Amino acid sequence: MPAAWFVWIALAFDFLDGFSARTFKVSSPIGKELDSLADVISFGLLPSVLVYTVLRGQTDIAYLPWIAFVIVVFSALRLAKFNIDETQTHSFRGLPTPANALFITGLPFLEGGPGSFMLNPYVLVVVSIIFSLLLVSRVELFALKFRDLTWRHNQIQFVFLMVSVVLVAIFRFAAVPLIILSYIILSLSKSVVPGPKS
Repeated sequence: MPAAWFVWIALAFDFLDGFSARTFKVSSPIGKELDSLADVISFGLLPSVLVYTVLRGQTDIAYLPWIAFVIVVFSALRLAKFNIDETQTHSFRGLPTPANALFITGLPFLEGGPGSFMLNPYVLVVVSIIFSLLLVSRVELFALKFRDLTWRHNQIQFVFLMVSVVLVAIFRFAAVPLIILSYIILSLSKSVVPGPKS
C-alpha cells in the first residue's frame, strides 16, 4: 500500500525531527507551527485521501466518500488544541494524530483476514467518524515516554511494547491497527486502574 508507506515514512521523519530538536535544544514558535502544518498534511490529509479512495471504489453513493475528509478537519483541530495546551507532556488528551494516521493507513492490510470487515464502506465511515472524535476527546492516553528503566514507573509502556511485539510477530503489517487499538484499550484501563504513585 504506497499511501501507507508514505505516511509511515512521514511518521519516522516526524519522530527524528522532534528527537533532533530535543537533543540539540533548539525550538522556535514558527518551527512549532510549521511542524503542525506538516502533521496536518501527513497525518490528516493523506489518511483522508486513502479512506476517500477506498470508499469511492466500494460504493455508488456519491456523497459517502467525502465523509473521509472529516479526518483532516478533526486532525487540524486536534493539533491546534495541542499547541495551546501546556499540560500534555507525560500523557495526551485525545488520540494523537500520528496514532490515528497509523490506524487508518493500516486498515488495508487487514484485507483477507478476520479484520477485513472494517473495510466495509459503512463500517469504514463509522470508524472514521469515531476516531476523528477521539482526536478531540478528553480521553487521557499515555505517552510512550520512559521516566526510567524500572517496571514500577513504566508498567503501561512495557506492557504496550510487549503486546506490540507479539502482534507484529503474528500479524506482521496487519498488526498496525491492532497495536493502536491496544494502545487505546491500555490507556483506558490505566484510567480505571491507576498505576503506582512516585
